[in-house]
Amino acid sequence: MNKLIYFHGFGSSGEGSTVKTLRELLPDWIVLAPDIPIDPKEALPFLKVLCQTEQPDIVFGTSMGGMYAQQMRGFKRICVNPAFYMSIQSKALKEGTFGFFNPRKDGAKTFTITHETIEHFSEMETHQFDGVTEKDQEIVYGLFGDEDTTVNCEEVFLKHYKNIIHFHGEHRLNRQDVEEVVTPLIRELANC
Repeated sequence: MNKLIYFHGFGSSGEGSTVKTLRELLPDWIVLAPDIPIDPKEALPFLKVLCQTEQPDIVFGTSMGGMYAQQMRGFKRICVNPAFYMSIQSKALKEGTFGFFNPRKDGAKTFTITHETIEHFSEMETHQFDGVTEKDQEIVYGLFGDEDTTVNCEEVFLKHYKNIIHFHGEHRLNRQDVEEVVTPLIRELANC
């Protein structure tokens, strides 16, 4: 049975609508969707260990999750509207306490961003493309919505990778995007 790990966007959880749609459209797949820690100093090592342990066929991430997915070297990856520079581009990454968009497995309802958290994003972003190999360039796909007004990192993606797919959509995926764009690509990559 094929396995996919989904990395959610900032302030969300592994229980969002994209995960539910993926599980519905890929009933023959194991779809894992962890709650990603807020601070990248904790999140990145956690996600790398998860991928090494689970050995997914595909790592798929949206927005902040696309930025993390990009860093899972050696795995086939799909990065949708990746937010590579959260520390300088994200309007959401600011100091304060905020509510999660979706329920978290640990029951947490809020999260806090400190100056230190933002610094950790900045430090990680400086090194996020270190170690990209020729193989990575072949197996990483960037999907970019033509109506994404939240973030556009297509030029950055193209400096490191070559597989780009444009789709008619916004920053957040809807069911139609997952059904018509993402799921066929997942199945195609699984057969490569």
